[in-house]
Amino acid sequence: MAAHRRPRQRSLSGGTAHAAAVLALTGAAAASAFEGVGQAAPQPTSQQVRAKVDRLYHAAEAATETYDGAKEKADAAVKRLKILGDEAARGQSRLNTARDALGAVAAAQYRDGGLDPSVRLMLSDDPRRYLEGVELVERVGVRQTAAVAEVRRDVRHVEQVRDAARHELASLRSRQAELRRQKKTITGKLDEARRLLSQLSPQQRATVGQGSSASPRASRSAAVARQALSAPGPVAAPGSRAAAAVAYAYSKLGSPYVWGATGPTAFDCSGLVQAAYRAAGISLPRTTYAQIDAGRRVSRSALRPGDLVFFYSGISHVGLYVGSGLMIHAPNPSAPVRLAPIDEMPFAGAARVA
Repeated sequence: MAAHRRPRQRSLSGGTAHAAAVLALTGAAAASAFEGVGQAAPQPTSQQVRAKVDRLYHAAEAATETYDGAKEKADAAVKRLKILGDEAARGQSRLNTARDALGAVAAAQYRDGGLDPSVRLMLSDDPRRYLEGVELVERVGVRQTAAVAEVRRDVRHVEQVRDAARHELASLRSRQAELRRQKKTITGKLDEARRLLSQLSPQQRATVGQGSSASPRASRSAAVARQALSAPGPVAAPGSRAAAAVAYAYSKLGSPYVWGATGPTAFDCSGLVQAAYRAAGISLPRTTYAQIDAGRRVSRSALRPGDLVFFYSGISHVGLYVGSGLMIHAPNPSAPVRLAPIDEMPFAGAARVA
């Protein structure tokens, strides 16, 4: 019978239990530490930071062009509202004059013993309701009939102008909401870019926006830029207006980039091009995607100084071609207006406006 007894399990002594607990805790801590090391995100390289900053700048610039377009439309809506307000005031003045004239007729009729019903209706406080719901019975002389007809025209005109103004105001509010959304997008991306740039040395920050990846295209661009800066001067433009635009762009080298700015001391990319041609006597649209359709399209091989050169598939960046494969453009908040090769960014098209 004893052979069939289950062997009694020995409990751990105090020292053995303590040692086991220590080993278990140590093993868990080590595993946790090892797991933590495995999950730690590696620090990005300076090249990765520059590439991400460039992408943020590009996204911010695309949003800036949308902002500029919305602002242009909002400004136009403000002008139209002012015109409509002035027109409504003039119409109301004409209406008041005509009603005063009818009032004089009414007073005379009252003295003569009766007030024509058409005049009573016209002198009511709600002429629009009268026009909508009452058929005028004209039983007066020719002069009074003409005066009543003039009041009717003035009432309709004033109401039409006021309806147009209400529609324009609704459009303006929509544009202003779009401006707020785009401004939030732009500032968010620029703030993130500034945070990333703060991780770089001054020498590394200077390379942002210059084809930051170490690609052959970027190397060629840098070489062309160095060669251009040592050249004796700009290539002559083919016409006087193009020459004036190029001269203006050269005079703004070193000016800061500020999104939404159109000069004279700061610019964004489309603002610089618009200002250059404004100085030459040519009015251009505000945004890149409108500027590319402002002139005749030209091929890259046919570029001449003064042509507008556009970049990226969304036509979100523009520069002013100055010859020898170079342009003057406003790159981004980390770089001022400068001379650069057109190879620096993906070429999307060109337009000749002069």
